[in-house]
Amino acid sequence: MSERIPPPPPPSPPAAIADAPSTPIPRVVMAHGPIIVGAGPSGLAVAASLRRLSVPFVILERSDGIADLWRHRTYDRLSLHLPKPFCQLPHLPFPSHFPTYPSKADFLRYLRSYAHHFSLHPFFGCTVVAARFDPTESLWRVTTVSDPSLQSNPPSRWSDSLSESSRSISEMGGLEVVDYVSPWLVVATGENAEPVVPELNGREEFKGSMLHSSKYKSGKEYKGKRVLVVGCGNSGMEMCLDLCECGAMPFMSVRSGVHVLPREMFGTSTFGLAMKLLKWLPVRLVDRFLLMVAEMVIGNTEKYGLKRPEVGPIELKNTTGKTPVLDVGALSLIKQGRIQIVPEVESLTRNGAKFVDERELEFDSVVFATGYRSNVPTWLKDTDFFSEDGKPKTPFPHGWKGEDGLYSVGFTGRGLLGASADAIKTALDIAGSWKNYPESKHFILQNTPPWTSK
Repeated sequence: MSERIPPPPPPSPPAAIADAPSTPIPRVVMAHGPIIVGAGPSGLAVAASLRRLSVPFVILERSDGIADLWRHRTYDRLSLHLPKPFCQLPHLPFPSHFPTYPSKADFLRYLRSYAHHFSLHPFFGCTVVAARFDPTESLWRVTTVSDPSLQSNPPSRWSDSLSESSRSISEMGGLEVVDYVSPWLVVATGENAEPVVPELNGREEFKGSMLHSSKYKSGKEYKGKRVLVVGCGNSGMEMCLDLCECGAMPFMSVRSGVHVLPREMFGTSTFGLAMKLLKWLPVRLVDRFLLMVAEMVIGNTEKYGLKRPEVGPIELKNTTGKTPVLDVGALSLIKQGRIQIVPEVESLTRNGAKFVDERELEFDSVVFATGYRSNVPTWLKDTDFFSEDGKPKTPFPHGWKGEDGLYSVGFTGRGLLGASADAIKTALDIAGSWKNYPESKHFILQNTPPWTSK
């Protein structure tokens, strides 16, 4: 008995297609394995784990290559803040000659070799605009809008992973609409898909330059300038360090408490030491130990304007996802007064900023080191597995699996180590259901317009 893939429900089309004069007819593609959305480290980790289990898959990536965040939205001096054993993806360690803390360039080389080693070929330029589960047919339908000019790996090349209903191309204004269909959907777009920029009064008045940290590359262009960095996480601290070393005058706005820890303790990484201690001791006792040693090594940070939260660093990370800052040199410059700490910004002014303590200072530029957010709610429809902020509602370590063949990887708040663990579990679970999936199940693919032009 064959099954018929139902007509796709009407997603909200992008403006470029919604305004098109005629109706696009999507090309429907049946994936022989799971659909993975995102070709960052999380998506690659799932795909590699599936490859080892001989499960076919499809990777959909909106950008023009793997690890878009690392390639285009990170600053030049960035290095991994944790030692390489805690940042490697499953089944392939970092090369032994790589430094303990690989640079951005090192990490990108590793990811490219990882994709090559496991023969991972994402479909680039494929933006997912909607994904819905059809309970009647027990299938996910993932609607994408693609830029054919970015697709170095067109779907027709990979016949072992896909079946197409039509070889015709449905294009609107140079874009192509494709529906991918599968019983399994892996959300691997991660927690850092879109930059977060706070709404500050006076932004329109400020005459200097403003940008998010995703656009910041180097402090060289800010030499001799007064720069306000809004945000005191690892990125904010390291950008202040970079600005200072490049001859700028950085000011870092601190809104709430922050834990600053030395990157290493007793000749080993602070993170590695904490992981060892947690095998034997409760979280709060480990936190107390880390803070005691931190004060011995780097001193009392509160007298420099960096007040510590009441909750310890590991407990805070586990409950809120807020990562402690691992100092790579910024703290000594703060102590010297070369990086100045200022309170929360109340508003921007024409020439600078006004702070909550009523002070006003002049600045040439503002950099928002205010992090990123998930974009899952904008395209994953009709499911309550994810919360409004785009993260699984089920807390770690059980947030990797939803219902109806839905999985999430890269949302643990525990970095690459957590993503790798979820990738392995996801691949094993999918492999079990894929092997038991009826081979006699045939799909009759229908081309049906996903929306009707007006």
